[in-house]
Amino acid sequence: MSEQRLVRSADGFGNALGPRAWVVRHLPLLLAGAGMAAAAGLAAASWTGLLDAPGLTAAVVLAAGITLSVCFALIRARARLCEEQRRTGAKEAELQALLADSRERERLLNTILDTVDVGIVAVDAAGRRLLTNSWQSALEESAAPAGAAHEAGEARLLLTGQDQATPLPLDRRPIRRAASGESFADYLVRFGEAPGSRVVSTGARPLRDDAGGFRGAVVVFNEVTGLVDALAVKDDVVSTVSHEFRTPLTSIIGNLDLALSDPAELSTTTVRRIEVAQRNAERLLALVSDLLMSANSTVHVHPRRTDLSSLVEATLGSAQAHAQASRVALSMDLPAPLWAHVDPLRIGQALDNLVSNAIKYSPVGGTVRVSASTAGERVLLHVADDGMGMTAADAARVFTRFFRSPAVREGSIPGAGLGLSITKAIVERHGGSISCSSRPGRGSTFTVELPAEAGPPSF
Repeated sequence: MSEQRLVRSADGFGNALGPRAWVVRHLPLLLAGAGMAAAAGLAAASWTGLLDAPGLTAAVVLAAGITLSVCFALIRARARLCEEQRRTGAKEAELQALLADSRERERLLNTILDTVDVGIVAVDAAGRRLLTNSWQSALEESAAPAGAAHEAGEARLLLTGQDQATPLPLDRRPIRRAASGESFADYLVRFGEAPGSRVVSTGARPLRDDAGGFRGAVVVFNEVTGLVDALAVKDDVVSTVSHEFRTPLTSIIGNLDLALSDPAELSTTTVRRIEVAQRNAERLLALVSDLLMSANSTVHVHPRRTDLSSLVEATLGSAQAHAQASRVALSMDLPAPLWAHVDPLRIGQALDNLVSNAIKYSPVGGTVRVSASTAGERVLLHVADDGMGMTAADAARVFTRFFRSPAVREGSIPGAGLGLSITKAIVERHGGSISCSSRPGRGSTFTVELPAEAGPPSF
């Protein structure tokens, strides 16, 4: 058993060799070691003058043992060296395979990136570019003015906002925003000069390490010039048609008002029919007005110090007749005064839309509640109803122009889907935001966030 352990350790390759196989494998070294042992013994005996002495045998045995020990040590060293060479060769082969696989993956990634019709840029935490595909390179070349070649990255590009005139500051440019750690989507930027500029929708997502630290970002550029131009043409058509409708509708409503100004000359049936025509004409005029505002991309506001509680009270007073006809109760829970820096006319219009919608979608016997709260330097207005509610997917799209949920369409509830989009435009023009929280069958709550303003100092 001990002999087999010695043979296994001396072989060094993990092969269970028998004693005979081990001797055959290392026979050259053993013969050389035996010869060296004999020569060393004779040399030792000759040097010590013991060639003919009785101690000759002891000297030879001692020298031979030492030499054989050295031989065995050399054999073990040789075996270990062979094993290390084998391991090194295996590691090198593995690294070569990994390198070849990495190069193949890199070629595949570059092919994919150069095939897609979107721009892709990857940057590290310091903002240095790690990757730019060919589509993005071509886009940047189209937006690089002459004489800006000495500048690097986005700094040399002509980027503007939707007005096609005001250059984007460096800190608002997509790659710079991504390198600062921002995450965004559908950020529209114009590349190049009009009329040949290209509208690009940009988005960015940060790259994180295992500890959650910022390691860089990936920015995607998708051209939407055709879509934006089509929307602009559609808005022009809507605006033109609305203008053409507005004048005859105003004339119709005016003449109906004149006809109703002297009802004594008209029969009861005729008066009732004229009133129906008047209501529908006014409804059509309101729809045309909404279309005009929807087509106008710019909402002009003139903010000033305004008491929101007075605006809400006026809105509920105007909606009282509508609520009574629908048998819906109105409630208000706001501190008075509640100051904000807003345009009272526009915010009143937004409140009218929200309250009118809440009444329209509330069941008989329901309640529309208007309340308020504050959060730092912001004022939050809440308009809640007990209506049919909507799914989370519909709530996310409720501010899109012309959107009407399937439940509303199936219920044949009248409307064009413009009121909430107009309300959103008004609120955002004030630097605020609007959101919707809703559940099917549990009603909806719309929250408007606006900049607050402190009340007058007390003396």
